[in-house]
Amino acid sequence: MKEIKAFIRPNKVNEIVHRLIDNGFENITISSAEGTGKLQDENAFVSRKFSVTDSLIAKIEMVINNNEVEKVVNIISEYLRTLNPGDGILYVSDVERAFRVKTNLENGEE
Repeated sequence: MKEIKAFIRPNKVNEIVHRLIDNGFENITISSAEGTGKLQDENAFVSRKFSVTDSLIAKIEMVINNNEVEKVVNIISEYLRTLNPGDGILYVSDVERAFRVKTNLENGEE
């Protein structure tokens, strides 16, 4: 299993999530966050909450099967890409084990 973390522009969240759902990926976590950048974007601002951040971002997190990584990365990349600074970044990490809390079953076992 793999975990995908995508740090993206907040205005792209709805479009990307709808594309992922349309392609059968329904288990998605979305968070609002702030990040540091190079202050190159004319719409960037200095945060009122944290003195070191300069831009709002959204984080999408998913755990998927190994064979689905390229499809998810391609969907997210296709709809994120503007060729401008701040398009986002994706991370793919190994997930050693996952447990369903309700049943204590491991790795999606039924």
